[in-house]
Amino acid sequence: MNRYDVYGIGHALVDTEVKVTDAFLAKAGLTKGTMTLIDETRRTQLLELLGSAQRHRSCGGSSANTLIGLAQLGGRAFHSSKIASDENGSFFARDMKTNGVDNDLDNRPSPGATGQCLVLITPDAERTMCTYLGISETFSMQDLAPERLAASQWLYVEGYLVTSPTARQAALEAIRLARKQGVKIALTFSDVSMIEFFRMGMEEIIGNGVDLLFCNQAEALKYADTQDLDTAKSILAQKSAAFGLTLGAQGAVVSIHQKEFMIPGVPVQAIDANGAGDLFAGALLYGLTHGFSPEKAGKLACRASALLVTRYGARLSRDQTLNVLNNLD
Repeated sequence: MNRYDVYGIGHALVDTEVKVTDAFLAKAGLTKGTMTLIDETRRTQLLELLGSAQRHRSCGGSSANTLIGLAQLGGRAFHSSKIASDENGSFFARDMKTNGVDNDLDNRPSPGATGQCLVLITPDAERTMCTYLGISETFSMQDLAPERLAASQWLYVEGYLVTSPTARQAALEAIRLARKQGVKIALTFSDVSMIEFFRMGMEEIIGNGVDLLFCNQAEALKYADTQDLDTAKSILAQKSAAFGLTLGAQGAVVSIHQKEFMIPGVPVQAIDANGAGDLFAGALLYGLTHGFSPEKAGKLACRASALLVTRYGARLSRDQTLNVLNNLD
């Protein structure tokens, strides 16, 4: 029996969420709805522009949020990432364990600064992210935990890892080890910019194909270089045995071996879309590792992510997540 349902790798980021206006984004020179990599100087400038605006801090990063969602539902997860020996690093490692995700970060902090992400949320629920990778940019093969990977059903790879040469190599090594151990491979595109600016690295990670691919509609269309969703789905099916394609308010498509299941959306009043795709992936992986049908797993994923967007923050509480699971019909 596997010790873990999912072994995930990705950037260790401490998220700082702030409510802003479109005027603020324009003043800051940011494009709404995108993720931008920034340096420490730019981060300081943005914090000064924000002034005394109220902020909320939590451990974050795409794969971290996904594994927390899975753990809240009762799944077992291990996360490999990289933190610095600073207060943010201690906070990240502690917060992950508090949320039920195993890690060995306490044993390997490094000099430098832990990665941070400013999540700027506008009134239309769109999130604009400015990410300072810090020490996370140097995530490498040495930060993997091969024995934990071998003890897992799935490897989950965060697409943001393509932005760093050492992190990309770590992802490729994790995939190699997973194939050797018979561990299934899941990949999330993470953001349109990863496809637009790091296409070669993404193709290298996909290689001859993966077992499960996560993306939203914009990412699918960008990857397939088309405006036709059916064409995009056909391209995704050539690259992955299964995929979870989110369509916003319209729900999602879950495809398993080219058999598609349309999962209807849940009507809600969205106020913050941050983390919705991450939770969708975590809930779908929970369902697939706990004997759910593709339709039931997709329904759980859609309902959990729909509830998330009605609240501020990148995750639900454990009680809220379990309530979605326990009321699934």
